[in-house]
Amino acid sequence: MKKTVLLFVLLSVGLYASSQTIDSVLNIYAANFQPEKLHIHFDKNAYNKGEMIWLKAYLLSGNEWTYYSKNFYADWYDDKGKLLLHEIAPVFESSAKGQFQIPDKYNGQFIHVKAYTQWMMNFDEAFLFEKDIPVNQPQAKTTTPVYTTTVTLFPEGGDLIAGINSRVAFKAENQFGKPVYIKAAIRNAKGEILDSVAAEHDGMGSFTIETKENETYTFNWIDEYGKQNATVLPTSKKAGSCLEVEQLETKILAIIKRTATVDDNFKTLNLVATMNQQMVYRSRINFAVKTAVSAEIKTQELPTGILQVTLFTADWKPIAERIVFINNHDYEFFPSIRTTTKGLDKRKKNVLEVEVGDTVLSNMSISITDGELPKDKSNDIISRLLLSAELKGNINNPAYYFSSNADSVSHHLDLVMMTNGWRKYKWEDIIAGKLPQLKYQRDSDYLQIRGKVFGSAFERNGLGKTINVILQAKDSSKQFLFLNVEPDGSFVQRGAIFYDTVRLYYMFNKDPKLTDRTDVRFNNGLFSAYMPTLKYLNLKDFAGSSDLLGQARLKYFLDEQERLKKLGASTTLETVTVRTRAKSNLELLDEKYATGMFSNGDGYSFDVANDPFGVSSIDVFRYLQGKVAGLQINYNGGEPTLSWRGGNPSLFLDEITTQSDVLQSIPMSDVAYIKVFRPPFFGAIGGGAGGAIAIYTKRGNDGKRVYSSNTRGLTNAILAGYTPYKTFYSPNYEIQKFDNGPDTRTTLYWNPYLLTDKKTKTVQVEFYNNDVSKKFHIVIEGINADGKLARVEKDIQ
Repeated sequence: MKKTVLLFVLLSVGLYASSQTIDSVLNIYAANFQPEKLHIHFDKNAYNKGEMIWLKAYLLSGNEWTYYSKNFYADWYDDKGKLLLHEIAPVFESSAKGQFQIPDKYNGQFIHVKAYTQWMMNFDEAFLFEKDIPVNQPQAKTTTPVYTTTVTLFPEGGDLIAGINSRVAFKAENQFGKPVYIKAAIRNAKGEILDSVAAEHDGMGSFTIETKENETYTFNWIDEYGKQNATVLPTSKKAGSCLEVEQLETKILAIIKRTATVDDNFKTLNLVATMNQQMVYRSRINFAVKTAVSAEIKTQELPTGILQVTLFTADWKPIAERIVFINNHDYEFFPSIRTTTKGLDKRKKNVLEVEVGDTVLSNMSISITDGELPKDKSNDIISRLLLSAELKGNINNPAYYFSSNADSVSHHLDLVMMTNGWRKYKWEDIIAGKLPQLKYQRDSDYLQIRGKVFGSAFERNGLGKTINVILQAKDSSKQFLFLNVEPDGSFVQRGAIFYDTVRLYYMFNKDPKLTDRTDVRFNNGLFSAYMPTLKYLNLKDFAGSSDLLGQARLKYFLDEQERLKKLGASTTLETVTVRTRAKSNLELLDEKYATGMFSNGDGYSFDVANDPFGVSSIDVFRYLQGKVAGLQINYNGGEPTLSWRGGNPSLFLDEITTQSDVLQSIPMSDVAYIKVFRPPFFGAIGGGAGGAIAIYTKRGNDGKRVYSSNTRGLTNAILAGYTPYKTFYSPNYEIQKFDNGPDTRTTLYWNPYLLTDKKTKTVQVEFYNNDVSKKFHIVIEGINADGKLARVEKDIQ
């Protein structure tokens, strides 16, 4: 008796310990191994060759802004799978901007983009972002393929159990992953018809069946192409338990059934529900007497997303699993678009106001295009981040499942849940307390200037040395670094941001001879294991756009652009007349002083040398007080502290990173020009979330420059940075007139960073029409600091 009691106690403790292990390990997963998901907003849905593809990438981990990744990668391929560009961009506020120039002579039907972060490469690559982007071709050859249909059957929970009435979902697709309508009959081994069904939505449907032991069943179907075939149902298990889920308004019912005869491990079961790798429900079910029980899982307090319900045996072996989409309609925020100036005529000005009533930070992108171009409303930021980024396999028109609250739409979405793979856990590892083995660590830094010193001279004399490094960009702008060298010869500067390539001039501080006697090797610390070719791309898989009117409109623009190219090639330079206004003093100052990322930019500029209040100010910070909306400058013990939109502006002296006390000590008589950049400012280490302030001292005829450098004779190396980003060109026809042909821009305005917060809830957008558009199409997408999503479309005509 004592032995029996002791054995029971040990088993109970072991089972309790297993449940506690699952809970604690899932908490570790949620905190440290949350997968990222990615959506990209493109400026339009189809392009002509030679056009620029503008993009904004949005990243989430779970339902929150990601903190795993600081770098975004996009690999661009032609329609034969050849790599055209490996693009790298910094991540700011859980997002990144980028672009790709389609070659002028490109003859493919689409461009394929594969986008990801280094962290995403640790998980199943089926969840990376991939998309075929249509490219309009004047004489694209189209052939009608011979379609073949595949039908897959999915028993609810995973298995059929003999003697238990179970639901089975089916999905019919052609070889390109597109849905196929089918009708079917379910037959037993004798050929008797047990039931007949038809696809309910996008090739999906379901039926119920009670199978018998050692009986074979077939799903005999005919597809929309008139072809007939049969799919054999999975073999039924002799004994066991199955899971059925019924979704109600504020809860789901998990109905668990078992056969009359089961092992002891099936007489007590464990039911667990998880969301975003966090356990939200757990219960222990006594199945000793009953053969069917139900459990209620409350869902009204859960965030919108996929709930994973798993059934375990008494000793925590998974036996059935089901996913359910919980939609509590809590995932959106709502930007409004107000037109204050409408100009649909040729080159007329338009002014919009975008307002977000929320007080939290909102990070949005906006595209304004010709209103007659092809449109694709099948997927957007909401359907991507909440649905298709979480599931394996093709989901046709995922945006449909968020288009209505109708019961039919919810039912169709549940069919999606039953017929697609998802991010499954390896429960065996979790129960064993085993954590994932990562191939790549968190990419939690921007560019790094890292390297190592080699050579016996360093081993003898290198202890405690410092390397002085000057980064010189192609536009001759410079940054200065002083890097401490570790005893093993390694050194690193984290959080750098620069574009294209830079030349690194370096030497050892106070020991220039050591530079000649050692070998110094640099790298940027970025992910580089990308694929030079994609073998799985198939031109026959590409269906192109179904918007025929939009395609005709795109072809019109292509014809006009081609005509202009031919006209320009045959026109001499003397026939082109450009009339523009004289440049302002601020524009001349910007050309004289600002370089690289500091040129132009979104913000404020001040001609200090010609401002009578400039020389009379005590320092640059007192001069700026009250001149920049939202910029807070306070003095604590005489030292200034700065804040802007919740962040701290980065400070630069002649485009070199500096501190506030250095700027405070500069006489105002030496200051020529000041620029204040709204956030984000990508020229700053760390992403410039608080914007930036750049102070330029007089030079040339204006006076001696405070900071200078000479790189002559220094040892140097070349280091690659982020992919160069071009600023979207938007003409201002109020100050410039062109007489050299029509304006045929298809994208009239693109801004990847429209930021609002509690102090700045409204952003103004100005753009000018081209020569032909009579209708504008506006799309805004975005995320806010609470992880909510936005998608707004509006036409102006």
